[in-house]
Amino acid sequence: MKMNLATLTVASTLAFNVPLAQSSDVEVLHWWTSGGEAASVKYLKTKLNNSGVSWTDFAVAGGGGENAMTVLKSRAISGNPPTAAQIKGPSIQEWGDLGFLANIDSVAKANNWDSMLPAVVSDVMKHKGSYVAAPVNVHRVNWLWANPEVFRKSGATIPTTWSDFIVQAKKIQDAGYIALAHGGQPWQDATVFEAVVLGVGGADYYKKAFVDLDMSTLKSDTTKAVFKTFGELRQFVDANSPGRDWNVATSMVINGKAGMQIMGDWAKGEFKVANKNVGTDFVCVSAPGTSGSFTFNIDSFAFFKQKNTEDTKAQNVMAKEILSTDFQKVFNLNKGSIPAKLGMARTEFDSCAHDSMDAFVASSQTGGLVPSFAHGMAVSEAVSGAINDTVTNYFNSSLSPSEGMNQLVSAIAAAK
Repeated sequence: MKMNLATLTVASTLAFNVPLAQSSDVEVLHWWTSGGEAASVKYLKTKLNNSGVSWTDFAVAGGGGENAMTVLKSRAISGNPPTAAQIKGPSIQEWGDLGFLANIDSVAKANNWDSMLPAVVSDVMKHKGSYVAAPVNVHRVNWLWANPEVFRKSGATIPTTWSDFIVQAKKIQDAGYIALAHGGQPWQDATVFEAVVLGVGGADYYKKAFVDLDMSTLKSDTTKAVFKTFGELRQFVDANSPGRDWNVATSMVINGKAGMQIMGDWAKGEFKVANKNVGTDFVCVSAPGTSGSFTFNIDSFAFFKQKNTEDTKAQNVMAKEILSTDFQKVFNLNKGSIPAKLGMARTEFDSCAHDSMDAFVASSQTGGLVPSFAHGMAVSEAVSGAINDTVTNYFNSSLSPSEGMNQLVSAIAAAK
C-alpha cells in the first residue's frame, strides 16, 4: 500500500452517507483482472449470486495493488468505501485503527474460523481481537524451482543448504547455463533475501530480526552472515537481470536457459501454462535451509462498515463463502496457492501443493510459520520499503556484509 494511512485519520469521522450498492449487493475492490485470478473471482461471484447476493465489480488493474489502494484511499476519504477490498497484512490493522472496518465475528464464530485457521493466520485477519477480514489463500514464498534436465547436464544436484547452493550453482554456470534466474526488481531482490534470512538464520532469528525488528538481533553476526551469502548470489545472475519481470525469469527455467529460481508458488502457474509436469519437467523444493519453515503471503478481503442493514447481511454472506470448502478449492487450484482453511481434501492438488500443505500444518505447530516481510505480511509499509531499498542497493553494489548490515539497521531504525 503506497500511502500513509495516518493521513486518513480525519476521514474516520466521516459518515458513510453515500449509498454504496443496492439491497443485497456487495461492491468489491480488487486487482485480480487476468488469468486464473479472474476466473477465481468469477467463481466467487457465482457463489454469491446463488445465495441471492449480487456482485458489483470494482476492479483496478496494475501495480500489484498500489493503484487499487490509491483508489480505495479516495473512496474512504469521501465517506464511500466499498463493501470489501483486497487488503493484506499490517495494512488491515492500519485501516482498523482508523475505524473503517466491520466486525464479522458473528460469521467467524458461526463457522468456527478459529478452529479452521492457524492462529498466526487468524491473527492477521483480526483487529483488536475481532475478525475484520477473511483469507482466500496462503502462498508459500520460500520455494526453489529447478529444471532437472539442466541439473543432469551440469552434473549438479538440488541444493538443500545455502553453502551447497553455491557449489551446485557453480557447476551449472560452468556447464554454460545461467545458475539463478532472477529479475532485478526490488521486490524480487527482497524475495531472495528473505529466503536467505530464513535459511541462514532460522525461524527464530527471522522473527526477532524482521518481524519484531529487534535491533540487537539485526546487529548480530547472523545478519552479517546473511548478507555474505546474499552477496555471493550476485555472481550467478545474468547481466540482463535488471528490470526483468518475475514470470520472464521463470520462463528461463522452463526453457532450460537457467537452472533455478527463488520465487513464491505463483511461479507454478507459469509451468502449468507451459504444460510442464512437476517431477519430470520441473522440481519444486523449499529454498535452501528452509525445509522446516514456511514464509506465508496471504491474500484476503477486508470488510468495511456499512450503513445499510441489507448490505451488512450481503457482506456476511461473502465472508462465509470465502472460507467455504468449495471456494477455497477452486480458487487455489486456479492461483497455484493452497487453501487457508485446514483439513481440505488434497485429491485435485499436485505434489507441490501437497508439500506446501504439509509444511504449512507442520510449521504452524513448531513455530516455523512466519509472515513474509518481502510481501507485506510482517511489517509496516515504511519498514518494508526501507528493507527493500537497502537490499536492492546492496545486491547491486560491491558493499561488504558489514556495510550492508549497518545500512539495514539504520534504514529500519529511521522507518520504525
